[in-house]
Amino acid sequence: MAEREFPGFTLRSGATREGSRYTALLSAHPADGSFPSYFAVYENRSFRDEDSAAAAAEKALGLVLGVEEDGAPVFAEGETGFDDDA
Repeated sequence: MAEREFPGFTLRSGATREGSRYTALLSAHPADGSFPSYFAVYENRSFRDEDSAAAAAEKALGLVLGVEEDGAPVFAEGETGFDDDA
């Protein structure tokens, strides 16, 4: 799990199991101590193991440009985090 500080929020990377697959996610933890929000990243992908999902989430965390007022991560337009051909 990696984390980055942004004004008003700490973003953390992670992975969660959904059935037999894993999903990469980012969690936004408000500086005021209120409840965190969770955001799935790479929703068009699922991962067979937790380590792969966690690595993808950490990569996504590195690509975050900033956060919205509600803590939602902001990425560059069209960013997928994968080296797919567009």
